[in-house]
Amino acid sequence: MLDAYQETQERHWVPLVVDRPTVLGFVEHLPFKDKAFDFVIASHVLEHSTDPARFLSELQRVAKAGYIEVPDAFMERINPYRDHRLEITVRSGKLIIRKKPDWRSDPELVELYEHRVKAVVTRQTMPHSPFDFHVRFYWKDTIDFEVLNEEVSLDWEPPQGGQRAPQRLGVRHHAGQLALKFARNFLSQKKRNGSIELMRLLACPTCGGTIKKEGGKELICASCSARYQVKQEIPHMYQSAQTAI
Repeated sequence: MLDAYQETQERHWVPLVVDRPTVLGFVEHLPFKDKAFDFVIASHVLEHSTDPARFLSELQRVAKAGYIEVPDAFMERINPYRDHRLEITVRSGKLIIRKKPDWRSDPELVELYEHRVKAVVTRQTMPHSPFDFHVRFYWKDTIDFEVLNEEVSLDWEPPQGGQRAPQRLGVRHHAGQLALKFARNFLSQKKRNGSIELMRLLACPTCGGTIKKEGGKELICASCSARYQVKQEIPHMYQSAQTAI
């Protein structure tokens, strides 16, 4: 499993659950070898990317096939998230991507939606037909996509104070958490995951070189000598955080 951060507003501050070999890094610079995986799942990640072409290129580099799920462009337009930078839909088997010039592409439309129908859509319509509001895209070998407005900059900073994970402490909440924990333990394939040799999959996100262990708290690239920290057994494979010897 790869995630960008252990704690972040972009995941609504939900704690990262580590139940399998885990790496921290960015999809635009995946720290894995070419075709390391048979199948890769990118669930609600692409819409956060500032470089969708690079994001999709990296998925194709490290995997033979995969699945991408994101909010559909229509839903993103009327119900935008502060840290989503892209509107994505599918036409004729192709991902159609539009860069957002700001976190709200159409503030007037958002106001109209929130004033009258947001409660109905989010509480009634979406729970009954969730897939009508999401893109569910399977690919093999290559990803067919088009970025409609390459000229738009995505350097804008998302506003702070986004939606945090709800803190419900009632009996039903605790019962639900226990049921979820049980399900994760039962379905997590811990034995199989424990046999995965993570070092055989890793590659330097800077140069693509072979990664080797150096002590218990660092990894080093055999080609460019970039170093990456290991904290609580999780490699932090950030290209921007690497330091040369």
